Amino acid sequence: MKPPATSFDWNQARAFLATAEEGSLSAAALRLGQTQPTLGRQVSALEEALGITLFERAGRSLRLTDAGRELLPHLKAMEENAGHVAMVAAGQAQGLKGRVTISASDMMAARVLPPIIARLARSVPELEITLLSANTLSDLTNREADIALRHVRPTEPELIARRVSEQRAKFYAASAYLERMGRPETLADLARHDWVGHASAETMLEYLAAKGIEIPRERVRVVADNGLAYWELMRHGMGVGIMAKEDVPPGEGIEPVLPEYTFMTVPVWLVAHGELHSSRRIRVVWDFLAEALSKRGAEA
Repeated sequence: MKPPATSFDWNQARAFLATAEEGSLSAAALRLGQTQPTLGRQVSALEEALGITLFERAGRSLRLTDAGRELLPHLKAMEENAGHVAMVAAGQAQGLKGRVTISASDMMAARVLPPIIARLARSVPELEITLLSANTLSDLTNREADIALRHVRPTEPELIARRVSEQRAKFYAASAYLERMGRPETLADLARHDWVGHASAETMLEYLAAKGIEIPRERVRVVADNGLAYWELMRHGMGVGIMAKEDVPPGEGIEPVLPEYTFMTVPVWLVAHGELHSSRRIRVVWDFLAEALSKRGAEA
């Protein structure tokens, strides 16, 4: 056996980690955006550099050897430390030129942020803004995004957060639907209407029941897990839905149901990693978003 290498290509280590976690070269290649042959060569090169066999073939999958299993946690720790080094370096960057990634829910990304980001881009042309639209929480520690807009306050001690506004969730439906089915005058009337479910119909019904609004399960005719699809189902007359008042544009044939009733209020939190908050360009984006969203919330 050749003596272990004192250094190796970090790309080879990343290839090994991805393959070990995904269980196959094809899945690992897809995750890293590389071709399978390239990834295979990187894994083989790492085995050659270290003088050990890391994987055994098991059909179409790969199985870690004892040596591979022993090496895995050490390389995983290296990956985490490398990510932290990159985070600290990014946090110390004082130039405005560069990319800032913002993540938000699909509705906020589509309805709220575009005009704000357009003003920001005109004010600070050196910035490159990437907007991620997802209804799951982005991993700020692992740099999936630099800044996130969330409806829940983070609990991780390394994250900082600022509450910038509150959204009022109300009931809405297409005017054509209400003309056909009648406009509810009381909360009890809502049980006689069809509903558009968001993500989990059962969860939505539980929220409604907690407010004393009992809706039969069979009245939830359609369900969508995407905010824009949810909006379109409401717009096409599939029933009553729950939307943030700030997300409802005028003039699209949608009107409030029981206009004076607010179902719930939802906070909007601006979140970033503490290390990144010292970066000048991220601080500029943070401050711009905070001011714009706070002002928007006050005017709503």
